[in-house]
Amino acid sequence: MLKAFNLLDEPWLPVRYADGRIAEVGLLQLFADARQMVALAETSPPGLIALYRVLLAITHRALAREHGEWGKSDLTRWHAKGLPVEALHAYLEHWRERFYLFHPDWPFMQVAALAEAEETRHKSKPWTQISLASSSGNAPVLFDHSVDTRPSQITAAQAVRHLLGFLQFTPGGLVKTVRDSDKAGPLANTAAALPMGDTLARTLCLALHPCSIEPDTDLPAWEQPAPPSLANLRAEPTLATGANDRYTRLSRAVLLLPEDDGQHISQLRFAAGCALAEDDHAPDPMANYRMGSNGLVRLNFSEGRAIWRDLSALLPDPSGKHAKPAGVLGYAHRLLGALGQADSWLPVMVLGLTSDQAKLVRWRVDNVALPTCLLEQEDVVELLRAALRDSETLFVGLRQIATSMLAESMPDSKHKDTRARARAMFDNGASAATYFAHLERRLPALLACLAQTGDHHTLWQAAQLHAMTPAWQAACRQLGEGARAIRACAQHEPRYLGLIKPLLPPATKEATHV
Repeated sequence: MLKAFNLLDEPWLPVRYADGRIAEVGLLQLFADARQMVALAETSPPGLIALYRVLLAITHRALAREHGEWGKSDLTRWHAKGLPVEALHAYLEHWRERFYLFHPDWPFMQVAALAEAEETRHKSKPWTQISLASSSGNAPVLFDHSVDTRPSQITAAQAVRHLLGFLQFTPGGLVKTVRDSDKAGPLANTAAALPMGDTLARTLCLALHPCSIEPDTDLPAWEQPAPPSLANLRAEPTLATGANDRYTRLSRAVLLLPEDDGQHISQLRFAAGCALAEDDHAPDPMANYRMGSNGLVRLNFSEGRAIWRDLSALLPDPSGKHAKPAGVLGYAHRLLGALGQADSWLPVMVLGLTSDQAKLVRWRVDNVALPTCLLEQEDVVELLRAALRDSETLFVGLRQIATSMLAESMPDSKHKDTRARARAMFDNGASAATYFAHLERRLPALLACLAQTGDHHTLWQAAQLHAMTPAWQAACRQLGEGARAIRACAQHEPRYLGLIKPLLPPATKEATHV
């Protein structure tokens, strides 16, 4: 294989400039123009967060090479004046040989040994093997009709973006090449958090992990002293040496096979990778944890549940009983504090992919802006946590009443199967979406009120009352118009009015007879 497609020069990173222009650039141009760019413009959430992680690893290593152990004053200067482009370019040029996508010995983020290994040298797979949005093998995708025996061609730029997203989010399970099964990627089943600046350069400063005392102990994949061998692929899972290792771990062994023009691929070789062992004491810097039934679990995306409902998982909890926020949010908060912007708002992008064992379920991007005071004032965070908890409890009450009402409108209303049908009918109706959509529109006002120590309780009670009315009406519409439906509604409406009575303003509460 000849050397081709160097990622320093070839356009492969989609970016959005401040003037609205979308372009694909190489790594050298990206760091040269990072102050003029707003953000990366990759549309696939797994690929997007994986690209940011590669850029963070490059930035971290380049700064360590140039400055050794940098401090807070260095980071505030880079945030204000831009990242040191000369140092970043010098680092990239130093490792230029390791950034060829097609290279006989060091293909970028791949394993060259697969070309000679007995298990893989005569076997190839379609490129859709590493595309999380494509049908491949026995994993169908609704809106994709790729056929393994007739793979299409994609550009090398598309291939490397698919590869990076796949390495971060691949679920664990069967591989049956080199090893029978393999561990999941570092971000599998995770909604990852990333603080966002107004330029790409500032985003990298906000999310940059601290400089380690011994910087050369945590190396990205392209700086490893030797290319991955079959012995590495067969070895037991190993702990990450740090964020650079996590951000670039070869969780699967892949070797892209270029077409004759060196600009496209349709096939690749594939095997188990350098498995990552998880350490509870060193969580991924972008992963948030919330309390589950058996302890803290990683925050992920659930069907029909926007990420703001789990907002408290992104905020500090010294007790450790409710949440453990992503370390990257702490990096951003410390930098904003050093910049004297502790009373500002921090935009946070939460993105990733949810899987159920080996089945990929959904991916999503959510955006939320946090008052930075919430990242340091524990008592305010507790108020927010209580407000969110109240809204969930209120909806549970509504669901119970509406389910009982729907069951009463059906024959044999006391039978457990009838109640199960009524519960499913409510869950598939519009009430939940209506209720939480109304509350979501009031969330910024709640956060602002908490930041200013205003009367957030009255504000949130009014928001809940405003949300309950259309949600109840949506449930009533599911009843239909028969006599049984009218009777069921009449029987249950007092219970609903009793549920919302604590939310009514005092004057209205005194006037009601419920």
